[in-house]
Amino acid sequence: MSTTPYIVDAHHHVWDLGVRDQDWITGPELAPLRRDFTLADLTPLARREGVRASVAVQTVAVADETPELLALAAERDLVRAVVGWTDLTAPDVVQELARLRGLPGGRYLAGIRHQVQGEPDPDWLTRPDVLNGLRAVAAAGLAYDLIVLPQQLPAARRAAAAVPELTFVLDHLGKPPIASGVIGAWQRDLLRLAELPNVVCKLSGLVTEADWSRWSTEDLRVCTETALDAFSPDRLMFGSDWPVCTLAASYGDVVASAADLTRGLSPSEQTAVWSGTATRVYALAD
Repeated sequence: MSTTPYIVDAHHHVWDLGVRDQDWITGPELAPLRRDFTLADLTPLARREGVRASVAVQTVAVADETPELLALAAERDLVRAVVGWTDLTAPDVVQELARLRGLPGGRYLAGIRHQVQGEPDPDWLTRPDVLNGLRAVAAAGLAYDLIVLPQQLPAARRAAAAVPELTFVLDHLGKPPIASGVIGAWQRDLLRLAELPNVVCKLSGLVTEADWSRWSTEDLRVCTETALDAFSPDRLMFGSDWPVCTLAASYGDVVASAADLTRGLSPSEQTAVWSGTATRVYALAD
């Protein structure tokens, strides 16, 4: 366990299949995720590990999901920020962001995300219409979460350089190929991305990039140390990636592994990773 008395889980999801399908949950490997995962399921797990605040992150490119997450944040104690979705390429993106901020729970909107990892265009992030949308996100005072594959990191860097007024949050360390062990290209591109001061990174999602059936904390160490060296603790934040993490590990195992990986940090550095960076970047509501 971290030595900090306050832990923020900066990345988790919730969904109710009775409300909406999660069309990305396909095939036998992901079958364990094909059920409801609610905040009522997460809260006791998080509390048991000392988590006192969380960031709920969108899962699908559906406009109705973000208002639902905002309403959940307004009703429950755990969720203190929402990373939602809106169509960055829409001509009315400025108005849509303002509408979301005006909804019940709208004050909890802290960021926007799009499943860039699923876009066939490797340069999607640098399209002129997308860049205009990213500038609108910055003007609204929000952050932008990057969910990208390793080969998309160069495009992410170009986008972050083109919109320096926007804070970009790299989810899951950019999904390094831990299972294969072939991480040289990922390391190179992560280091280049980290050169930009408007990019921060999430220590999240690593257990599902490793071998699900026999991963160990040591398998994650070289990628974690690369990220710590590249970004420093002041630009790194912990996230569980629950419930996706349950494909490979329990919530408690993910927290314990992150604690082991950050054990050598100073108390102030641990505070940054476990709560400070997320609180600053997402302007967590009290």
